[in-house]
Amino acid sequence: MDLKSINWNKDNYLLFLDYLKSIREEDYKEFSEKITFTKYEMLGIRLPKLRSIAKDISNGDIASFLKVVKHSYYEEVMISLLVIASIKDINELMKYFYKYVSLIDNWALCDTFCNSLKIVSKNKEYFLEVIDKLIKSDKTYDIRVGLILLLCFYVEEKYLDLIFNYLDSIKSDEYYVNMAEAWLLCEIFVKYEDKGLKYLEKNKLNKFTINKSISKIRDSYRVSKEMKEYILKFKR
Repeated sequence: MDLKSINWNKDNYLLFLDYLKSIREEDYKEFSEKITFTKYEMLGIRLPKLRSIAKDISNGDIASFLKVVKHSYYEEVMISLLVIASIKDINELMKYFYKYVSLIDNWALCDTFCNSLKIVSKNKEYFLEVIDKLIKSDKTYDIRVGLILLLCFYVEEKYLDLIFNYLDSIKSDEYYVNMAEAWLLCEIFVKYEDKGLKYLEKNKLNKFTINKSISKIRDSYRVSKEMKEYILKFKR
């Protein structure tokens, strides 16, 4: 299908769904279902292919696509998120942002979307307000989106105190929130060891998150053997 020139409507969207079904891989579907827990039915299409499809759609009429897209399949949601992430105008992006974040129900959709939002890197101050709203949500994947955006775009010295405050403020025992916190803290520790160490010495993380953070730090080849041994003292 020539996805760049389609004037999207219900009929050609059905053809698009037929196309997606024609390129699915049953073995990949079975693999994906074992590592990605989602309410959406999976077809089994690899991410590079989904990125290519989303890129072609993004080079065409995004607005008409978003009017007709359905979200019955996991791959439809992923494509939609990648199309949203490609929008270069902040005002246009924000028309769709929260609606599509609300569709996220697993780590793969979350992390792929966040990694693809390159617009954040050039508009960091603007997106701090967005991240604040997400992290203060009571929804697991709102919070994770906020944390992964921090991980992808804000691990810089000027934002560390803000990130530490967020880490201390989150009162969630949700696995995918805590894992994102641990991943974020590990990345900070690797890049800014002194500040990361000071935070380890005095933090408000729950037992699972602090222990998982220490485990991730100890797995990093960028941390010295001596430091890996030293931080075991903070394990609970």
